[in-house]
Amino acid sequence: MAKQITDTILMIRPARFRMNEQTALNNYYQRAIENLTAEQIQEQALGEFDSFVEKLRSHLVEVIVVEDTLSPDTPDSIFPNNWISFHEDGRVGIYPMYAENRRQERRSDIIEKIRETHNVKALVDFTEFESSNQFLEGTGSMILDRVNKLSYAALSERTNSKPLEDFCKAFGYEAVTFVANQTVDNQRKPIYHTNVMMCVAEDFCIICLESIDNVEEKQQVVSKLKETNKEIIEITEGQKLHFAGNMLQVRNREGKPFLIMSQAAYRSLEPSQIKHIEKYCSILYSSLDTIEALGGGSARCMMAEIFLPKRL
Repeated sequence: MAKQITDTILMIRPARFRMNEQTALNNYYQRAIENLTAEQIQEQALGEFDSFVEKLRSHLVEVIVVEDTLSPDTPDSIFPNNWISFHEDGRVGIYPMYAENRRQERRSDIIEKIRETHNVKALVDFTEFESSNQFLEGTGSMILDRVNKLSYAALSERTNSKPLEDFCKAFGYEAVTFVANQTVDNQRKPIYHTNVMMCVAEDFCIICLESIDNVEEKQQVVSKLKETNKEIIEITEGQKLHFAGNMLQVRNREGKPFLIMSQAAYRSLEPSQIKHIEKYCSILYSSLDTIEALGGGSARCMMAEIFLPKRL
C-alpha cells in the first residue's frame, strides 16, 4: 500500500540566501525587505532555517540537512522540492527549472548523501525540457496524491503540460490540471506554483478554490477530492497570501502525523479551520518571515519528502 506521508525529509541549509531576481518575474509573493544588508538577510534566514529544523527534530521528525555551497550562486537552494522528488519504488525525479540560476541547485552529491541511508534504484531526468523552455518544478508544480496516483497541477509558466504528461507516464499518475489565479495590479494572473494554493494530506485537502476561476476546472478538482475521500478545508485568497496553502503533512518516527506550516500561515487561519485540521493531526509551525518575503516560498517548499526504501 502506497504511503501519502513520510517520516523523513531533506532540507538544504542556505549559504547565501537572498531575493532571486530571476524568479521575481512571476513569483508575486516575493517582496524586498528594506534596510537589511546581504549579511543580515543571510543571518536571519539561517536563524529561521535552524529553528525550523530544531522544531521538527524535537517532535521526532527525521530531517536530513545538507549544507548549501557558496559557489555556484544559488539564492533559492533552500527550496529543494522544486528540483527533486523521491519515490517508494526507489526512483528519484529530477526536474526542469524556469530560472537559469536555479538549475545549479541540482547537485549529484546530495543524491549520494541520500544513498548513504536509502536505496536509490534509478534517476528519472526530465531536465531536457529546459532546452524547449518547458518546465515542471517538482512538488511545487505538482501536488501528489501518492495513494490514488493523482497529480494535481495548476498550469503556469513554471508548470507545463508536456513535462507533466511525461512525469505521469513515467510514474503512473493521472494529471488533474487547472489554472489557479491571483489578483496582481487588478489583473488575474496564474499562481506560479500549485503548492501555494493546495496541500493534500492523508484524509484532507487544504485548498484555495477561490483561485480557480474556471467553474468546470474547479468542479473537476472538487470531484476528484471527494472521490478519494478527502475532506476539503477551504482557505481564502487572503489566507493564501500568508502561505496558508503551503503546508505539508509528515509523520514522526513514532507514527504520529503533523501538519507543518509557517507561523504566518498558522496566524492567518480561523479557529474553525484549525479545529478541522486538528481532527486529523497536530499542527507544527515556525517563523519563516524573512524566507517567505524574499524567497516567495514557505514551509512546504523547504522540505523534499523522502519515500525511498531505507537501507537495512
